Amino acid sequence: MISTEIEAIIFDYGGVLINIDYQATVDEFKKIGIYDFDAMYSQAEQSNLFNQIETGQITPDQFVQQLLCLLPKGTKPGQVIKAWNAIIKDVPKKSIKLLKVLKQKGYKIYLLSNTNALHIEVANVEWNKVSVLKIEEIMDAVYYSHIVGLRKPDESIFEFVCAKHNLNVSKTLFIDDSIQHIEGAKKIGLQTYHLKNKEDIQDLFS
Repeated sequence: MISTEIEAIIFDYGGVLINIDYQATVDEFKKIGIYDFDAMYSQAEQSNLFNQIETGQITPDQFVQQLLCLLPKGTKPGQVIKAWNAIIKDVPKKSIKLLKVLKQKGYKIYLLSNTNALHIEVANVEWNKVSVLKIEEIMDAVYYSHIVGLRKPDESIFEFVCAKHNLNVSKTLFIDDSIQHIEGAKKIGLQTYHLKNKEDIQDLFS
């Protein structure tokens, strides 16, 4: 149950508001020739290549080209993009309903996501399937790591968002499905909730 002291809520995107499947991307890359992809990329940690695209240090084209170097000759860029985007699934309608209810109750709501241009393009398509309002029209503000140039769990990205909106960290709740991000948020004094696998976020606000 959310505390009555909370004034603002910062949501993660994948695994909190939109369904994702890390294993789907791992499986797709194994199909096209990177058999140890799960060692390179996971919810808990990832190699520098993925950090670079998530902080905007490299373009999607550069990212795809670097992955093509690890794949069998003749692999097409489209195959890489398809495998990479396999992680993105549907947006539950109840996620959008929850956000609207929270806005009506007077909470300030924000999105803070470690992501990249390829994933967001697909996520926006899924969002628009179930909402006439874009995510930017529902949230008070939206922050993507590849645009901000910072990523969770670095304290600096939490400090950036809080400073931008003059948020009182002791009255701001951060919700994420990755424990390392939760730990990063705690370091600057944010209230946190670790949403575990298969847990329904609606239950937190019931």
